[in-house]
Amino acid sequence: MNRLYGRKPVFEAIKAGDEIEQVFIAYGQHGGFIEKIKLAAKKNNIKVSEVSLAKFKEMAEDKNTQGVIATLSELNYSSLGELITYSTSQDEPFLLLLDSIQDPQNLGAILRTAECTGVDGVIITTHNSAPITDTAIKTSAGAVSHLKICKVNNLANAMSILKEKGFWITGTALGGDKSYSDVDYKGPAAIVMGNEENGIRNLTAKNCDFLVEIPMKGKIQSLNVSVATGVILFEVLRQRGK
Repeated sequence: MNRLYGRKPVFEAIKAGDEIEQVFIAYGQHGGFIEKIKLAAKKNNIKVSEVSLAKFKEMAEDKNTQGVIATLSELNYSSLGELITYSTSQDEPFLLLLDSIQDPQNLGAILRTAECTGVDGVIITTHNSAPITDTAIKTSAGAVSHLKICKVNNLANAMSILKEKGFWITGTALGGDKSYSDVDYKGPAAIVMGNEENGIRNLTAKNCDFLVEIPMKGKIQSLNVSVATGVILFEVLRQRGK
């Protein structure tokens, strides 16, 4: 069973209408945010239980809970068709594709940035990718509850379908053809970010319309993938005047 840990992730999940089965609050927890969680749960007919500190500690599994845990059903993933339909109904379609991101904390941080920059949805690969675990959910600070997420077996096929629907696909790679800021992101845009160690795969790169890099001036020639994702996504936002 999946669990959410922490006050903000639990509150955001309740607000987003996630299928939460129950909220557990450690005995003696009070304050404004706790009351907000209780009120939101009540409005959504979600059971709230106050449990002893011993029981709560057993449930916490050494996670940073801030005194709140929620149990929830499996995440509801969108199909590729559903995601494309939703995105193309927006004024400026905007998708993020993740090619084999393997660290749950990186995944969570990327999802948080995606939600903050208005990405319509995120496509992840079924194989060789980190699952959306408790760690990813917590690191996303509740963003998982507000994003449409799609799993695909074949990213290259998904990219071909996106192109048919009018998306221009930009991949990030060391030694890319141009700087990330030289691409026009004002039309339907899909951004591809690659694996922490190896970047995007060759077949993925071949299916991109543009390959870009983030110029570096230091001795280290690469950024953490979650940081690089933020750089690219906020450039899209800047160009669109948002």
